[in-house]
Amino acid sequence: MASRLPPVHALSAFEAAARFQSFALAADELCITPSALSHRIRLLEDFVGERLFIRDSRSVTVSEFGRRYLDVVRSALRALNDFPMPHRGAAAQPRLKITVPPTFARYLLVPHLAKFTRRYPHIAVELFLSVPLYDLSLSESDIEIRFGAGNYANIETRKLFEEPAFVVASPAYLDSIGGVASPADLKKANLLRSALEPWQPWFEAAGLDWVEPSAGLRVDDLGLLLESIKHGHGIGLTRQHFAEDMIASGEIVRLFEIELRSPPHAYYCVYEKSAIERPEVALFVDWLLSVFK
Repeated sequence: MASRLPPVHALSAFEAAARFQSFALAADELCITPSALSHRIRLLEDFVGERLFIRDSRSVTVSEFGRRYLDVVRSALRALNDFPMPHRGAAAQPRLKITVPPTFARYLLVPHLAKFTRRYPHIAVELFLSVPLYDLSLSESDIEIRFGAGNYANIETRKLFEEPAFVVASPAYLDSIGGVASPADLKKANLLRSALEPWQPWFEAAGLDWVEPSAGLRVDDLGLLLESIKHGHGIGLTRQHFAEDMIASGEIVRLFEIELRSPPHAYYCVYEKSAIERPEVALFVDWLLSVFK
């Protein structure tokens, strides 16, 4: 009797939903409705006899069984995709998937990206956002820009650049607290907290024997941190690439000449060692290094 095989359209639906962690985004990629995608997932769950996702009101997460089955599904789909077909039409356009922290994407990558796409119009670039300091898997991206300490095991890591961190505030906020004349005057200010820009190293550079602030607004996105400073929530740390336009317009001002020359976090380009063998990946890495070096 013929072996029963899982439906390929359900396998592709499962792979896409696991990759995006979203039924809506997966349905959009496959050009079907979320309802149709859910039906395909249920069909595959009925076939394997196990739950593939843990669902709640806000998100979907791949189950333990689903994670193990996902490796098999991806391997099978990759084998189908890579099988040589001599009479197939022209090669598909090379696609480059890049995962980027939001602030880097907004302030640094997107303003330069047109130079790359004009130079290499045959490469389709796809941008996805990531959360800094979370070492996510590279399995779904060709290249990832990470903001962190640079200690990433088993992947190629290239530092793009690091910038000094310095203190900024809005003029209105400074007026509201009577101004600050020295670093010690920061004791009367709200110091905005972020795991991305910790205060402790700057305190040491300023000669202050202070501990990391533990109260007040915390913002773990560098762009939102800068916006919070601009809107007068307190005083915070930033870097030149992000703050230069706001400083030039007078929306924020730099305080003191003290800066942290080697902050604990910098931007890195990371990728699997085998990925660089693809021409589009090698071209983009070389381009990134030339722009930000």
